[in-house]
Amino acid sequence: MSVVGGREVDRTAALIRHLAARGLTVAVAESLTGGLLAAELIRPAGASAVVSGGVIAYATAVKGSLLGVDTRLLAEHGAVYPLVAEQMAAGVRRVLSVDGREPDIGIATTGVAGPDSQDGKQPGTVFLGLSMAGGTRSIGLTLSGDRDTVRRDTVTAAVDYLIGITGAVTGGS
Repeated sequence: MSVVGGREVDRTAALIRHLAARGLTVAVAESLTGGLLAAELIRPAGASAVVSGGVIAYATAVKGSLLGVDTRLLAEHGAVYPLVAEQMAAGVRRVLSVDGREPDIGIATTGVAGPDSQDGKQPGTVFLGLSMAGGTRSIGLTLSGDRDTVRRDTVTAAVDYLIGITGAVTGGS
């Protein structure tokens, strides 16, 4: 929730309404968030028309075997890397396609929740991957706080990223 014009707005619900109105679907590939992002996206009513599903690829090997992330990339850079997030997002669209139709949007989370470093990356290092018909991209985040905070803040950032790229209006109109 956020406050807009003096009232609370459920940004996730606004995103789901926006995607549904445009007939867009989304699939989720999660690592450090372990299902929290999918749970947040399916929380609002109407999510069944929008959310295709999700894959929790927590183990690095699953990113390669199920989502098709390049195993050489994983060996060289580890799971916490921008291109890994992008390949996860593209991979979940392929994995969750139905009757030859991929979800319109794939979003992925990978990073280090802590308390220890991983692959030479500090806790709070996170990458969000995005895949759509026009291509893939990623953004990096540097978050702080304990493990639960990093995971929750990653979900919030992912919802905000989806709002930004889809043009969803969350100001209450």
